[in-house]
Amino acid sequence: MEFSHFDPDGNAVMVDVTGKAETIREACAQGDIGVSRECFEKIRQGSMEKGDVLSVARIAGIMGVKRTSDLIPLCHVLNLTKVAIDFELMGEMEALETETQEEKKHWVRVRCTVRCAGKTGVEMEALTGTSVALLTIYDMCKAVDKSMEITGICLLSKTGGKSGEYRRELR
Repeated sequence: MEFSHFDPDGNAVMVDVTGKAETIREACAQGDIGVSRECFEKIRQGSMEKGDVLSVARIAGIMGVKRTSDLIPLCHVLNLTKVAIDFELMGEMEALETETQEEKKHWVRVRCTVRCAGKTGVEMEALTGTSVALLTIYDMCKAVDKSMEITGICLLSKTGGKSGEYRRELR
């Protein structure tokens, strides 16, 4: 069985997964946002003027997962069975040394796990949920810290399907 996003005439098409076996598929993605100490404390204390940043980011991430097929061309609509958005608050860490980022930053890590029983994987959904949650944190905090930095969005793992299991080697 050959899978392609192009038909014989070179036109973009959605991959036909009719002949694929239905399996339990799960993917986990993560990303980080670096924020100032003031912003970090407001997130942790739930005292940001716009509201509880992490609760809103969790709902936004879940909504992003559910809308992935609307955002990514040729993505299949999936019957999702699990979506989880988790956060890890990390204290001061050295920022990446760039011309604009030389101070220590505090970080919020977003991890999104998605599962379904289906014929195609949920990697794009996990990556989209992570991205939308991070963008929501930025949106809710930009009045306090415009220098926030979103970084490290990546697929951590995926299971199910013909290609089997993938686990990212952490550096």
